[in-house]
Amino acid sequence: MNHPAVRDAALLVLRLVLGLILIGHGWQKIFLQGMEGPNGTIAQFQQMGVVQPRLSAWGGSIFEMLAGAMLVVGLLTTAVALVAVFYFAAVMYIVHISHGLFVDHGGFEFVLLIIVTCLILVVFGPGRASLDKALSRFS
Repeated sequence: MNHPAVRDAALLVLRLVLGLILIGHGWQKIFLQGMEGPNGTIAQFQQMGVVQPRLSAWGGSIFEMLAGAMLVVGLLTTAVALVAVFYFAAVMYIVHISHGLFVDHGGFEFVLLIIVTCLILVVFGPGRASLDKALSRFS
């Protein structure tokens, strides 16, 4: 299993799944949250005591969708994954840590999994099936 092609395939699957999850969560905050769209997310952020709930809702949603898309194609993967580690660590601290571990109670297990997944991409990079690798051939 310690073969470059297997590692690259695993990194591709990891990027695709994580990217699609991030796009989905960003999309949900803007377009689907309780049939109210962004206003539902903003209201939810206000109830949680998030600073600047309007800016946080829009900024977080756009970041999640953009970061997800960049991970899917493997563009600036290491940098995007590192920024995502800090973003989701802040989300975990501000929103989820006080609710315990389990996601069904608003806990941090899912966010922690995203952080660890991003750390894997920071350490191992995007793999050969990525725009990062394709663009590095031209430098």
